[in-house]
Amino acid sequence: NISARRLRNIVSECFAPRYLVAEDYPAAILKKVAKRVTFSTFAQLLFLFTARANEILADFVKTIYWDQYASGRDNISNDAARDFVIQANQQGRTAIPWSESSIKRVSTYLTGCCADFGMLENGKKRVRKIIPYRIEQTTMALLAYDLHFSGLGDNAVVAHPDWKLFGLQKEDLRDELKRLALKGFFIIQTAGDVIHFGWKYKNWEDLFDVIAKS
Repeated sequence: NISARRLRNIVSECFAPRYLVAEDYPAAILKKVAKRVTFSTFAQLLFLFTARANEILADFVKTIYWDQYASGRDNISNDAARDFVIQANQQGRTAIPWSESSIKRVSTYLTGCCADFGMLENGKKRVRKIIPYRIEQTTMALLAYDLHFSGLGDNAVVAHPDWKLFGLQKEDLRDELKRLALKGFFIIQTAGDVIHFGWKYKNWEDLFDVIAKS
């Protein structure tokens, strides 16, 4: 698990310059929730917003990390990250072709970032062990409400690609959301492929108050 000290370093060195300088989304949410959730949940929220801002990181996690995890592999190398970056570059998923030095830098960033957020082991290593990674229930509740507050319909909330950052596919996600509903965050009803939420909280403040008391 990510340590409190490492989390503070991530916030001050990596995350704060981009997200915590203005009283705006997601900075305002993160500031208000920071002292009401566990370090693990807060780190997962930082990971979520970092991945949203860095598409190549999101793609790397959704494909390489979780594919390796699901296949039973116990490590990911910088070479695997490099192959991923080269392929992304060749497929035109980057704005411009990258130099070899840029490819190396981004490859190292991808594995290092995963290590920062507790998905791979720490240390300056070419090959890192995969660390078991599971979304916290509070993170799941906050993500569900974040998508809901953004204006998405219930089925669109469940279908959103953000869930794949945490290795959740559609059927697994439905089961996890049903378990979360038992905690009282919302009411959930399903009929075939259709899902309906009874959202209990109308704004962030109401949700934060409940989380702080739980």
